[in-house]
Amino acid sequence: MRVIKLTIQYEGAAYVGWQRQKVGISVQGVLESALAEIEGAEVHVVGAGRTDAGVHALGQVASVRLQCSIALPSLRRALNAILPRDIRVISAEEMSHAFNARSEARSKTYQYFVMTGSVISPFERRYVWHIPQPLNVKWMTEAAMLLKGRHDFSAFQTSGSSVKTTIRTITEIEVGEVPLAQFFLPIVSAVTEPFGSSLLVFRVCGDGFLRHMVRAIVGTLIDIGSGRRAPKNIDKILMSGDRSQAGPTAPPQGLFLVGVDY
Repeated sequence: MRVIKLTIQYEGAAYVGWQRQKVGISVQGVLESALAEIEGAEVHVVGAGRTDAGVHALGQVASVRLQCSIALPSLRRALNAILPRDIRVISAEEMSHAFNARSEARSKTYQYFVMTGSVISPFERRYVWHIPQPLNVKWMTEAAMLLKGRHDFSAFQTSGSSVKTTIRTITEIEVGEVPLAQFFLPIVSAVTEPFGSSLLVFRVCGDGFLRHMVRAIVGTLIDIGSGRRAPKNIDKILMSGDRSQAGPTAPPQGLFLVGVDY
C-alpha cells in the first residue's frame, strides 16, 4: 500500500465544496471517482481542509492510499485525463505510511479578492466580491493587525458549528492593492480601469480556521473600510464571542485556498 500526496487546484463554482455531501457534486467525490478508475477499487481521499461551496483552491492538498504501482508522473497525467477541466492535479508525491493530509497540516493560507469600482467585467465576477464604492485600506489594515495572534475566534464562526475549541492563531494577515493585470487578462483589466476599478487582496495565514472564519473576517473588514465601523471595534467583537457582533459573511467566489504547509 502506497500513500500519495496530491496537490490540487480547482474552480469551486460548480461544486458543493471539497467534502462529500448527501446532495450535490463535491471535489472530493469527483477525485475519488477518478482515482477508483485507476485503482480498480473504491478509494478514500483525505483533504487538508474543507472549502465551502463556490470557494476555489490553488493549493489544496490531499492524501490517498493506493495499491496500484502506477508511476507518479503517469498517475498525474491519468487523473487529469479523467477529471473535469475545473479540477487539476498539479503534483503527486509518495509519502511515508504515516502521512495524513489533514492531521499533519501545520498552517493554511487563504486569499480573498475584492474589486471596487462602479462596473466590473462579467469575466471577473466569478473570482471577486464586487464592492462599488472605494474602501479605506489604511483602516482595514489597522483592524486586521488586531486579529493577528492567538484568539478565541468564535465571533467569526458560523453559528451551529461543532468544534472542540474556537481558539486559533493567525500568523499573518495583510490587506493590499494589486494591479488588475496581475490577476486578470490585461485586455479585461483595460476595459474596467476607466470605471475606477481597484483590486484588493486580503491574505490570511493561520494554524487552522473555523467554518466561514476567513469570509467573516473579510466581511467585517469591509464594514470598516466602508466607514460603518471603527478599526478598534475588532477588540470588542473578539471579546464578545458573538457572531452577530461581527460583519457579514463575504460571498464564497472571492476566496482561494492558496496553500497548505507541513
